[in-house]
Amino acid sequence: MVIFYIIAGTVSGLICGWWVGEFLEKKKLKKVKEDAQKLLRDAQVKADEILRKADLDGKELLYKLRVDFEKKNAANREELFSLEKRLIQREENLEKRLDFIESREREITRREERSRGLYQELEKKNSVLDQLIEEEKEKLKKISSLTPQEARELLLQRYEEELRTEKAKMIREMEVEVKEEMDKKAREIVSQAIQRCAVEHTTETTVSVVPLPNDEIKGRIIGREGRNIRSFEMVTGVDLVIDDTPEAVSLSSFDPVRREVARIALEKLVQDGRIHPARIEEIVEKTKKEFDKKLIEEGKAASFDVGIHNLHPELIKLLGKLKYRTSFGQNALQHSKEVAIIMGTLAAELELDSRLAKRAGLLHDIGKAVDHQVEGTHAQIGSELLRKYGENDIIINAAQAHHEETEFSSLYSLLALIADAISASRPGARRETLETYIKRLKQLETIADSFEGVDKSYAIQAGREIRVIVQPKRVRDEEAASLAYEVKKKIEQEMDYPGNIKITVIRETRAVEYAK
Repeated sequence: MVIFYIIAGTVSGLICGWWVGEFLEKKKLKKVKEDAQKLLRDAQVKADEILRKADLDGKELLYKLRVDFEKKNAANREELFSLEKRLIQREENLEKRLDFIESREREITRREERSRGLYQELEKKNSVLDQLIEEEKEKLKKISSLTPQEARELLLQRYEEELRTEKAKMIREMEVEVKEEMDKKAREIVSQAIQRCAVEHTTETTVSVVPLPNDEIKGRIIGREGRNIRSFEMVTGVDLVIDDTPEAVSLSSFDPVRREVARIALEKLVQDGRIHPARIEEIVEKTKKEFDKKLIEEGKAASFDVGIHNLHPELIKLLGKLKYRTSFGQNALQHSKEVAIIMGTLAAELELDSRLAKRAGLLHDIGKAVDHQVEGTHAQIGSELLRKYGENDIIINAAQAHHEETEFSSLYSLLALIADAISASRPGARRETLETYIKRLKQLETIADSFEGVDKSYAIQAGREIRVIVQPKRVRDEEAASLAYEVKKKIEQEMDYPGNIKITVIRETRAVEYAK
């Protein structure tokens, strides 16, 4: 029994040991499997993170490449569009010029045919008149014993009064015809000059808006304790306004060139991301040099468009500055080009030097490029600049006299005044609302009507002239000039307006009788 128990215990121990071993082995194997699965999961998570990061980096790189491509593509499209627009404009100008030449040829042909017909008719009338005179002479010889000399004197006396009346009538008719022809011709010349010139305009402003990628960049623009914004305003001379406007800041200055330099510099700083006083000074100085080159390119392009060459380099740079100068919404450079084209057309019609006229028109407002820094009117400043850079006296006088600040020394000065008025006063040239326009006309008439003896007043020529009709019994001829002066002074004191206003006082006396 003891042996049996020993054998049974041994067998039981072996079985228990085997079972415990199997249990421990399974538990260890399970733990190894769990550790392996955990490692696999961690590896999968890390692999997913790496793939996601690589995907984000790839998308960011693709976005940057796409943005750069779109910018370059947009710049190329804009350049191609500008070139296409210039070519279309030149083609239109050539077509208009060909149409004008053809119309002139037809007009000349019609006039030649008309003159030929009139000449033939005149020859016929002269032959008939000669025949009648001979018949009258024969009749006088038959019915009278007068000598041929006495008969001739008698005949002349007989027709002298009748010929005098006919002569006066013919002279009057010719005067009326010539005046109508001159008015028609002048209207044709001016209308052709306007039609052959078409330029674009911009809106006058003293504020430029710079878009930002996000609002966080505003803090970097301001800098610690405002040192960045103070440095930027000191270097550029422009006020930087940072308000609640989302993703945008404003630049304010009455000098358009400074404002444009500040705008370009700020865009570069925002794009670069490094914003501190030293970097601001570096970028602004670099932008000024680049902008000077851009001004020269703009001036050369303007002179090339008009066909003017051999300009002084400083005048070319000043022309470029006019692109950033506006007057009542009208771009100064576009206005100068328009005046040059109109003056060239008028000069060609009047058989003057069209190239000299274009040069005077292009440079007539050159003083506006620096009138923010120099005292005096832009006409005076411009004439001094032109004299300084070697332009001739005709062009200097055209710039000085185009607002009648001095006397005209040539027809080119008068053409400058006319072309400047056409460009500034034509519909759409300057920014003015209908309400403001009507209010200005009514104010003009109200001022004129406020004077004693005025019967009625009319504002005409888009508010550039006021005609005052007075009562002849209350206002004498010698008082008309005084009334015009008083109206002028009151308009200058109470109104703001572009250009000049002409005051015309009209006094009329009528004598009426009725035959019964």
